[in-house]
Formats: sequence, C-alpha cells, structure tokens
Amino acid sequence: MTAPEHHNESETDIEREKDGSAAPDEEKTRSGIQSIEVGFRLIEVLTEASNAMMLRDLAHSAGMNPAKAHRYLVSFQRLGLIVQDPVSGRYDLGPFTLRMGLAHLARIDAFKAARFAMSELRDAIDQTVGLAVWGNQGPTVVHWLDSTFPMRVPLRLGDVMPMLESAAGRLFAAYLPERQTAPLIDAALTALQHASRHHLPATRAEYEAVLDDVRAHRAARVEGTVLPSVNAFCMPVFDATGQLVMGLMALGPESRFDARWGGPIDTALRTLAQNLSADLGHAQAPGGKR
Repeated sequence: MTAPEHHNESETDIEREKDGSAAPDEEKTRSGIQSIEVGFRLIEVLTEASNAMMLRDLAHSAGMNPAKAHRYLVSFQRLGLIVQDPVSGRYDLGPFTLRMGLAHLARIDAFKAARFAMSELRDAIDQTVGLAVWGNQGPTVVHWLDSTFPMRVPLRLGDVMPMLESAAGRLFAAYLPERQTAPLIDAALTALQHASRHHLPATRAEYEAVLDDVRAHRAARVEGTVLPSVNAFCMPVFDATGQLVMGLMALGPESRFDARWGGPIDTALRTLAQNLSADLGHAQAPGGKR
C-alpha cells in the first residue's frame, strides 16, 4: 500500500495563494471572523469607560441587545478578559487585559516609532521637526529633520535647548518634577539678569505664569525668542504612568510657520503627540490634563 503523501502545510498554503487556488472557506477565514469582531466591541467600550458598567449600559454602548452581550461576556470571563463584581453585578476589564497591555508596552520602541512618524510629519507640514528628551543638562535634541526650504538654525543632535527661551525648555519645565528643573531654571534666570532680553520672563513668578499657559494649552509655543523671526511648537508625549517621555518639536521662519493655536501645524503636531502617547498607554484625562 502506498503511503499517503504529506505536504508541508505552510509551503502548500503559500503555493496555493500564489496560483489563486485557495478554497472559498480559506478566503472567508482570511477576511476575518465577524463574531469575534462584534464581541470585541464590548472590550473596546470598557477600555474607553472610566468605571465598571452595568450590562444594559455596556450592551447599549456596544450596539447590541443585553442577551447577546451576556453570551459574549460569559466567554470573556472564562478567558480572563472580563470580570463581574459579585455584589454590584457590574462588568470591568479582567486581569488578562492588563497582561496584554503590559506585554504590548514592553514591545514598543517609543523613539523608533516617533522618528518614523516625524519623517511623515515633516513631509506633511514641510517644517523642520525634531525630538527632545530630558538630559542631565536639560532638554536635549536626539532627532532632527530639516524642511525643504533653507533655514539657518544653529541646532544639531545633542544640543541642549535653553529653559527660558525655547518651546522644549518650557514644555519640560511645565511637566517634569520641579526638583529636576529648578536648578536649571534658577541658573537661567540669574544669567538673564546680566543680559538685555526684555521679552523673556525675568522672575520665577513670571516664568511660572508661562508654564501655566503651557499646561493650559498642553503645548509650548515660542515666537522669536530663541532666534529672531523663528516660531516653534513643542508637544508632550506621555507614557502609561503619565510621565513626560519626550517633546515633539516643529519650527520655522515666521513667514512660513503658522503659530496659531488650532492652526494646521499645531493640529498636526498635537495629533501625532496624542497618538504616540496613546501607543504608550497614556489615557488623557478630561480637560486636557495628563
């Protein structure tokens, strides 16, 4: 008796995909399993909610009737994706969702993702863009992409941005613990007393007012303070614990740089910062607070 022929399953699948001979059932499988996608909406709703939810509210938000939602929830509880409070009956995310989230965060290279995204942003807004992180001497430039039009900006990788004048300096001062930033701020204010820079905050109280404005807008903006006729934004990227990870910068000559709040540059840079923060597990609180 001839032995049955055994094929390497992965190789066979690849060949059948190449010649278009995949069976209809396989094509249906590749298109997805709709019931999983429908049920997953319940997990999405709980993820977006601030508290545990009653069945009727959860089902309504997910766009399904309570009986159907309950069947999904029973299965999700068995998998550890959902838990139900035995007293209130409310549903919430289960322990396995935390494990999934932590595993995802552990795999994220925040700076790699930011560098890739900044390249696309530069092409979209055609402004000089960069990344800054906090170093032992202050906000430090770790990535830099020039726009297509020439601009004489004496900034390079490794340069430290000034605390008082720059958007990056103001952003980090607004969101980092004071114990980290106070020595540099005080030194900058002392140095300012011996310079004629009347357009800059001259006292700690004046600088704190600037930082309040940064927190109110959830972004830092400067117009001609670092370099004459050069505008800049710096937007915060937060991690899952609410800590500032990096600042996304955009700058350009005032003749080509729209520095309005809500303008196209502000909107594009802000959206990218929010998306990167979300990728790192950060949930923005109501009112724009971190």
